[in-house]
Amino acid sequence: MRLAGIMWKEFLQLRRDPMALTLTLFIPVALLFIFGYAINTDVKHLPTVVFDQSRDVEAQTLLEAFTNSQYFDLRYDARSQAEVTRLIDTGRAKVGIVIPPDFAQRLRGRGGAAIQVIVDASDPQVAGSAMNAATALGLSRSIELLRRAGGAASDRVQGLEVRVRAWYNPDQESALFIVPGLIGALLMQTTITIMAVAVVRERERGTLEALVVSPLRRWEIMLGKIVPNLLVAYGQMTLALVVAHYVFHVPIRGSIALLYAVSALFMMGTLGIGIYVSTLARTVPQAMQLGFLAILPSIYLSGLLFPLEGMPEPAQYLARVLPITYFLRIIRGIVLKGIGLDQLWPDVWPLVVFGVVIFTLSVLRFRKSLD
Repeated sequence: MRLAGIMWKEFLQLRRDPMALTLTLFIPVALLFIFGYAINTDVKHLPTVVFDQSRDVEAQTLLEAFTNSQYFDLRYDARSQAEVTRLIDTGRAKVGIVIPPDFAQRLRGRGGAAIQVIVDASDPQVAGSAMNAATALGLSRSIELLRRAGGAASDRVQGLEVRVRAWYNPDQESALFIVPGLIGALLMQTTITIMAVAVVRERERGTLEALVVSPLRRWEIMLGKIVPNLLVAYGQMTLALVVAHYVFHVPIRGSIALLYAVSALFMMGTLGIGIYVSTLARTVPQAMQLGFLAILPSIYLSGLLFPLEGMPEPAQYLARVLPITYFLRIIRGIVLKGIGLDQLWPDVWPLVVFGVVIFTLSVLRFRKSLD
């Protein structure tokens, strides 16, 4: 009877906190649906830039073979090698195909022809799929040319050579891809969870009301909560960069000052999420669960662990809403590629918009909850 009494008490407690019960039951199921549908390691439809200097039938036939493989989406037609480099640097293209001017003549000649395939190897999964597919296409095209020549003429056809070049991470080390992304995930986890829990804990203990009736202004209360968490996040980021460089040998090729400045934009948005969560939750467990609801999709759908190119289109649209998707491109671009603000701007302005909108809404809601 004593055991039954304790169990009945816990059921009553759950009934009095329907929000916690709902979060416990339905969040795992919702995340299961999202991750089961979106996560796919079979990478296809890689955005590709083509620099075709030949402009003949043989080149067009080869490019059609790349398209028909479904591994490459020929989205950009470059006019120079510099444009190919720029598109790959900015991440708009994952693969570059360079066809020389004398491609058709050399293909029919004794020496054979070669094309260059440049792969952004900062993501080893994407690089592996692209390199294997390009090599297989070259081999298939060579066999087709030899079969078409036939007989004695086949000794004059050397086929097609695909020269694959892996940029930024030529050895395809997974640590060079994962570790910079984990820094972004740690910043997000710190700013969202700690901010939300700190405010909710004050509310649970009754000290938040004491702060409200004190001479402190409300913006001073908020700033007093935000600045220490921001400094802790910057300290965490600094230690993570040191460990990444000296332990995992991650090169830091770009500007550290630019990285810290852009991180402030990213953390403005994540701190806003933490403030918003603190206005919804009434207990620390609720704050933790709501925080994980914001963090877990960001980890799995942002390209941190699984390539975006392998996800279905609805999941890719969802990824474009997540601020960490853009921050991961920025931190990998600065650390691995050494690119600057002019090339990072397409990923910086979404952080600015998201940070201003979510931070403003969160501050307004926080002020209302204090009232």
